Amino acid sequence: MTLQQRIDTLVTLGERLQSETEIVNAAKQLAYIRNKWFTVENSQKAIDHIVHAFLRRELLENWAKAYNIDKQAPKKVGLVMAGNIPLMGFHDFMSVFLAGHKAKIKLSEKDTVLMELVFKLLKSIDSDCENYIEIVDRLTDFDAVVATGSNSTVRYFEVYFGKVPNIIRRNGTSVAVLTGEETKADLLALGVDIFEYFGLGCRNVSKLYLPKGYDFNAMMEAFHSFKELVLHNKYKNNYDYSYTLLTMNKIPTVFGTCILLSENESLQSRISQVHYSFYDDQKALKSTLEKHQSDIQYVVSKNPIVDFSHVPFGQTQTPSLTDYIDGVDTMAFLTNL
Repeated sequence: MTLQQRIDTLVTLGERLQSETEIVNAAKQLAYIRNKWFTVENSQKAIDHIVHAFLRRELLENWAKAYNIDKQAPKKVGLVMAGNIPLMGFHDFMSVFLAGHKAKIKLSEKDTVLMELVFKLLKSIDSDCENYIEIVDRLTDFDAVVATGSNSTVRYFEVYFGKVPNIIRRNGTSVAVLTGEETKADLLALGVDIFEYFGLGCRNVSKLYLPKGYDFNAMMEAFHSFKELVLHNKYKNNYDYSYTLLTMNKIPTVFGTCILLSENESLQSRISQVHYSFYDDQKALKSTLEKHQSDIQYVVSKNPIVDFSHVPFGQTQTPSLTDYIDGVDTMAFLTNL
């Protein structure tokens, strides 16, 4: 397939994801049966974002123009996909496909149904897609690897994949920096950054940096708008467990209807929890952030902080084609193998 044919196929995929309602709805239902975190609403949200932010012709053509695609021989690229939120691995696959390589894919057991739907649709659009997609139980015979895993699996990845060109990603998260002057709209948008996909995404905010003396009242009032999260059984179980732990250990906590804000230096927090720390001034804050720079996906705030990827409130889960995880340009890697 030529580059133009691959672009045409991806555009048609976007159209089919919108028009093939029966097969898409069935896949969303099955995905939820197999993984209760993948609610029908969240799966549809992920599909909608892919369709509108990735699979539009002008976006794909502009993205491709920035790289020397089809200037090299096709390679076999191993993909170890994450499954924390629906279709998390799609961008990596799309990058490999657009670059003209064959993807050898180790799916996350948490996200098989939706990814397999994508591959089925692609092959029905153009049978030549068979030559670009192979789902495997174990990666062997590859020229390069893009692998996403936890901090514990990364050590294994580095040993197993270290002899070939690779991108290896570990757990990351986003943090939010507040000044105390945020509007109600800002705080509601921050709630989206925290609660979307139950907070399971690597881009979700799991840590707040607050000025000393911060008043939590307006924030907790805004977060109350997301109270229906506790109707989800798995989320409620996590909330109850964390509530008990925090209470028994007498950890300073702000208790909300669907969120627990605990004072903790760690960037990573449990489901239903967000950590917070206080800062004295911008200089001290910048120094603190720099210590954790490799673990931070985005800094969410009204104003950018130098040397950090910045997004406004409410936009952590709406990446563009060029918002690469960890700031590593996946397409540049793939087009220079």
